[in-house]
Amino acid sequence: MEHGCYTALITPFTPAGDLDRDGLSGLIDFQIENQITGILATGTTGESPTFKWEEHNLVIDLTTKQTRNKCKCIAGTGSNNTNEALTGTSHAAEQGVDGVLLVDPYYNGPSSLEIRREYYEVVAKETPGLEIIPYIIPGRTGAQMLPQDLAILADNCANVKSVKEATGNMDNMKLTRKLCGDNFNIFSGDDALVCRVMAEEEIRACGAISVMSNIAPASMTQMVELLNQGKTQDALALQTALSPLLDLVVITTEEESKYGPVKCRARNPLPLKTMMQILGMPCGPCRPPLGKITQKGFDLALSALKKVQADNPEILAPAASFFNLDIDARLNDSAAHKNLWYNY
Repeated sequence: MEHGCYTALITPFTPAGDLDRDGLSGLIDFQIENQITGILATGTTGESPTFKWEEHNLVIDLTTKQTRNKCKCIAGTGSNNTNEALTGTSHAAEQGVDGVLLVDPYYNGPSSLEIRREYYEVVAKETPGLEIIPYIIPGRTGAQMLPQDLAILADNCANVKSVKEATGNMDNMKLTRKLCGDNFNIFSGDDALVCRVMAEEEIRACGAISVMSNIAPASMTQMVELLNQGKTQDALALQTALSPLLDLVVITTEEESKYGPVKCRARNPLPLKTMMQILGMPCGPCRPPLGKITQKGFDLALSALKKVQADNPEILAPAASFFNLDIDARLNDSAAHKNLWYNY
């Protein structure tokens, strides 16, 4: 897969929870205009667990058609059911995607060996002409294909050349590089770690599959390009400007319930979609069981956007221009914000 920055695209919904096709089209064009390397459709950020397969395939169809010859297109087709992953991957291949992202099987808890033999190898050998990208995120799945099995998988299947690494474990990434070799592509799956894993000599990631590039594709793409050019200090300066956003892919607050304090963890894409709603970008609500952020979490998201706008307005300027938004007015429109959170 081409080195660079890929956006794990949200799926915009109408207030009723249906797919917003016009909104999706606008978001794709926004990414293309801002020189994104590629778009990942139907990933975690796109809320694929809430899709019927007909919707899942439709989003892939629409995204593939709109990105063709403009940027790369990756489809999320993973499952905890190998046969389901095969069906989804075959459909994506028929649409002409550049690759598919397969998340480690979640909930049913296969071993690393089982994940390799009964899942990734099955799909990779069934679609040998399509690049298969394993997605390692044990915090979501409760299972993990280890670097040893990833290296064996790459040895056995020529179409496994890349991995999306979201373990947050630097030692795991270093072992992946050591075992998989110099020509294997490691993509960072954690926005806050992109600079670190790309600059670290023992990891040498080649890019990112990003969440916050939904809001700031130009800046995220520039940061990744600088890192691939070896301009680490320039990239770190840009990371500092972006950090209020990069640090809020997940928002954790302590809330007071009638029975005592509760830690509330708003996970991707809820913080991102909240920020996009604040800005006025095509977005809509999350689908249940995701809901709304707490008021404390909302205040953190709003403060982050205000800081970025005050200190580095060029980061949000492309969204303002493309979607015809008055960012300052949106950030200070408390009436528009009042339905974006709830409390215990």
